Amino acid sequence: MDDLDALRARFPPARDLPDWAARATQPVFGEGPPGAALMLVGEQPGDEEDRAGRPFVGPAGRLLDTLLERAGVPRRDTYVTNVVKHFKFTQAGKRRLHQSPNAGDIAHYRPFLRAEIALVAPRLVLALGATALQALAGKALPVGRSRGMALRTQDGVPLRATMHPSALLRLRDAESRAEEQARCVADLRAAYAEASGRNAP
Repeated sequence: MDDLDALRARFPPARDLPDWAARATQPVFGEGPPGAALMLVGEQPGDEEDRAGRPFVGPAGRLLDTLLERAGVPRRDTYVTNVVKHFKFTQAGKRRLHQSPNAGDIAHYRPFLRAEIALVAPRLVLALGATALQALAGKALPVGRSRGMALRTQDGVPLRATMHPSALLRLRDAESRAEEQARCVADLRAAYAEASGRNAP
């Protein structure tokens, strides 16, 4: 059993998690190689991730794969995880609708995320969206103004920010969607270059 497996085995019991977490199918942990130079952190698993037990395999994950490919970043070389490890949702008929985690939810999961980052030991963490940025920086920061800024996590790991792929999927205007996707590709390329210790092309 490696250190990440040992950490997952110590995951907090249900009594120590938010009440809503018990309705999720399972916790969804991160995946990728320990020692990955670049770590991507999103908000929480969605419906497909909850059922599969893997992060970023739903619509947002498929878009992330496309953006990573365009940026020349092999997903297998990154460690991908979420701040919140359970799918928070409301039931609407047969559909399970995503609910955003609140500050209390983020606080519940933050110690596990910090331990996860310490074990992976990335050179750079890229926050995907506002929830991840808040959890990592320890305070609410606007993603738009934080893009390109040299930030640090609460534990001093270099931190950058970009939009979450799910936000891109919600853009209805094709031109805006293309522009924002191009910006995310640039963010991913720059983060990977920085984490790898080289200049972005």
